[in-house]
Amino acid sequence: MNTAKPIFSYKPYWAQRFGTAPFLPMSRAEMDQLGWDSCDIILVTGDAYVDHPSFGMAVIGRTLEAQGFRVGIIAQPDWNSAEAFKALGKPNLFWGVTSGNMDSMVNRYTSDKKIRHNDAYTPNDEGGKRPDRAVIVYSQRCREAFGDVPIVIGGIEASLRRIAHYDYWSDTVRRSVLPHSKADILLYGNAERALIEVAHRIASGEDIKSIIDVRGTAVMRRGLPEGFAEIDSTYIDTPGKIDPIPSPYVDTSGPQCDTDGGEEVNDALQEPTAQVLKFVPKAKHPREKTVVRLPSFEQVKADPMLYAHASRTLHLETNPGNARALVQAHGDRDVWLNPPPIPLSTAEMDAVFDLPYARVPHPAYGDARIPAYEMIRFSVNIMRGCFGGCTFCSITEHEGRVIQSRSEDSIIREIEDIRDKVPGFTGIISDLGGPTANMYRLACKSPDIEKHCRRLSCVFPDICSNLNTDHSDLIQLYRRARDLPGIKKILIASGLRYDLAIKDKAYVKELVSHHVGGYLKIAPEHTERGPLDQMMKPGIGTYDEFKRLFEQYSKEAGKEQYLIPYFIAAHPGTNDEDMMNLALWLKRNGFRADQVQAFLPSPMALATAMYHSTKNPLKTLKRGGEPVSIVKKVKQRRLHKAFLRYHDPENWPMLREALKDMGRADLIGNGKKHLIPSFQPKGTGKGGEGMRSGKKFGAQRILTQHTGLPPRDDGSGKKAKRPARTLAALQKAKKR
Repeated sequence: MNTAKPIFSYKPYWAQRFGTAPFLPMSRAEMDQLGWDSCDIILVTGDAYVDHPSFGMAVIGRTLEAQGFRVGIIAQPDWNSAEAFKALGKPNLFWGVTSGNMDSMVNRYTSDKKIRHNDAYTPNDEGGKRPDRAVIVYSQRCREAFGDVPIVIGGIEASLRRIAHYDYWSDTVRRSVLPHSKADILLYGNAERALIEVAHRIASGEDIKSIIDVRGTAVMRRGLPEGFAEIDSTYIDTPGKIDPIPSPYVDTSGPQCDTDGGEEVNDALQEPTAQVLKFVPKAKHPREKTVVRLPSFEQVKADPMLYAHASRTLHLETNPGNARALVQAHGDRDVWLNPPPIPLSTAEMDAVFDLPYARVPHPAYGDARIPAYEMIRFSVNIMRGCFGGCTFCSITEHEGRVIQSRSEDSIIREIEDIRDKVPGFTGIISDLGGPTANMYRLACKSPDIEKHCRRLSCVFPDICSNLNTDHSDLIQLYRRARDLPGIKKILIASGLRYDLAIKDKAYVKELVSHHVGGYLKIAPEHTERGPLDQMMKPGIGTYDEFKRLFEQYSKEAGKEQYLIPYFIAAHPGTNDEDMMNLALWLKRNGFRADQVQAFLPSPMALATAMYHSTKNPLKTLKRGGEPVSIVKKVKQRRLHKAFLRYHDPENWPMLREALKDMGRADLIGNGKKHLIPSFQPKGTGKGGEGMRSGKKFGAQRILTQHTGLPPRDDGSGKKAKRPARTLAALQKAKKR
């Protein structure tokens, strides 16, 4: 990996003399108490301000404070005028603008495009406290408030909208958020390294318009810098078959790693891909001086195939070790995307998480409950990044595939801080995790191979032979953490990559024996190969093996514990038969989902490119492209969700009709072999709440979701026997 200047090696800004604030100020009165006449940087966020390292604005604010800057926060301002944006006065250096920890559209609307009436990042869970497309709106108001102050945008909304992107809510391809917001610079990913460099360069008097070379940033510019060579992206991934050319970057000791960018869905579909170096000889144009031109905004807006191609190209240029700059024309100017930032070292990660967070919401919120804080206040983030590459997930696009882990000592210090300082702590750490709980310190066995690899996932279609899957560092961390005085239990609540876990049975045993609070949530997402291939997820057989180990080690530990699998409806690559087979699997295994998740096409995800183009960007996009089945019609999306809730009487009329149309009326009946009964309970199936409003029915749904035991009602109208201890066990598990 390329080297980078350590983020805490800069000479602190002169305002360091003011010291550390107990909370970053949200009012002029707080600024007066700190002795500030102005703020150097003002951060505008769509979230409530919680001074905790799980909240992006707290991390960014405290990191900038540690560099010597005076940082103020304007949280969830009234965006109907610029007045709220003047509350802290004029920032001396720049505005920092973000929608918050979530994309504002994902935060506001469901996958069915219905308005959510709650917001977990807002006091008292109140919805409507941030605007749609918050980065654009906030940037406009900042410009109205103080027009000559530079605007830096970042966070997940800006990160995932850094180039032209399909927007599910408007069903169109929208421009990059950078020109749309009229901001001066966009920072993508976890942006500490880029932001610190930008802040110090502005503080030294450099014009923000001249800051165009920082990794992890996007800027607007015209023309090509001196010494750069430009490649048309269609040469890299051209439509039509191209004979492969040997790459000087290929390491023959690691045949599973992909340096050509031609990651395929499975071995049977392997096809040769283009190698860019035949067009631009390395001797003349080094990668660091090469820029790849994507189809323009106007082109990808008009042609879904070119959109899929642009998405594929961007994802192939995300490894910090070999990524090139990307450009995409928007009118007469280019969005220039510099290569991704160099990941933080362990020492840098420790320094960021060791900053003096208060670990509680700002006092201005009083006794108001902020659900997102309640969920994470006793949790610890141990790492960043995810090399899973699930196509529907935005983690990889935002945080990257390289795992950035904290040291064991830093994590232990944070646990001790929670124990000693956080109000209401009862001795239970709710999570030691991150994007994926069990990727801590996992990486490629060879730094050189990792530097050159262009594979979209390290674990699909199979786990790469070059990937270290030894969980011993994580096991050691778990043991040390649970042995701390005052710590009663350490739970693991983050998503678990179970295909990795089964490679290290000692880890599964450690997890199951000590760190499961009655039930463990994991996400196989589907049972059928079609949608799983488009998700880049392992087959259901891998889940079965993990389940076997989970049950074995639970029994050995003398514990009654249950797995709760999660599934997605209506994902690209899914057809009605796939959902029917999933429903049959759920019934055979005694699962009744209380809540279901339908695919939501988030900006820049590969699955979103599938949804918009109906083509497969996981493969070289040849003329015509490999088609992908897409679920877009409302009725079919509802049907797929109904299959996941096959047990709900409200869904039975729809399912009966669909099964008959599919020629599977044999699944309708009153026996155990049937998916749904032929009878309809009175008062259900008419679009109302029906039995779902009944307390007894609601409790039954929760019970079967959390235990995985056979439901009381198997569809025949008869009561199935079940141990009386089940509900008691569930209640006990909840208390734990």
